[in-house]
Amino acid sequence: MIPMTRSNSALSVKAAGVLSAVYLALLLACATVPITNRQSLQLVPDSELMALSLQQYRQVLDKSRLSLDQKQVALVRKVGMKLARASEDFLREAGMEESLSYFQWDFNLIEDDKMINAWVMPGGKAAVYTGILPYTRDETGLAVVLGHEVAHAIAGHGNERMSQALLAQMGGIALSTALSSQPRETQALAMAAFGAGASIGILLPYSRLHESEADRIGLTLMARCGYDPRAAVPFWQRMNRASQSRPPEFLSTHPAPETRMANIQKYIPEAM
Repeated sequence: MIPMTRSNSALSVKAAGVLSAVYLALLLACATVPITNRQSLQLVPDSELMALSLQQYRQVLDKSRLSLDQKQVALVRKVGMKLARASEDFLREAGMEESLSYFQWDFNLIEDDKMINAWVMPGGKAAVYTGILPYTRDETGLAVVLGHEVAHAIAGHGNERMSQALLAQMGGIALSTALSSQPRETQALAMAAFGAGASIGILLPYSRLHESEADRIGLTLMARCGYDPRAAVPFWQRMNRASQSRPPEFLSTHPAPETRMANIQKYIPEAM
């Protein structure tokens, strides 16, 4: 047993103070997820996250070929903006309107029939790939996908995943420091955390918790826009059938086991 000296005592007090400060910082970094009211850890300042999101979004668009099919582009933007407005009303009603200042919605359709994917970055920058349209089939099916992705955005899942990644892979350093010291790695990490990593060959599946929250919120947003949330079940069934030959990128980041299908069925009455 080590005798307690003044030096040891001082170190203990100092350590306790550091731990208290860390605990307080973590408490202050917690944000509430809509509907579930779960406290999520979001360490990255919104201003920094949005700046990075916008930068990554521009890079994706610069490297991609945007669809020239005006009818499909108009449909993506129509459905996307309906869901975006519904999400804003939803946040206001939940008393979470302070986060709305960071959302600048933008929906684009990328011409890539081999990429079965869609995502919405923090701040509302979104992309749908033409490869997913045969699975959405119609406006309501598209609302299933975009409702789910908008839900990820307003639930702060991108910030939470980025925070977890910074803690696990970079020792919890600040985003600004990570971008300065390891810019390429940090940008790739952000793309994966935002759900857009498939475009650069990096897949980071959403957790079951995040998927469950996005399903639940997304179904509610769909119903608020006048779409039938029951359309989510056949959509995910189509995606699961497609995975038997080659798993779509969307399923790689959004796994859909049978338990998830059962949960969706459970959330539908709540949404309606």
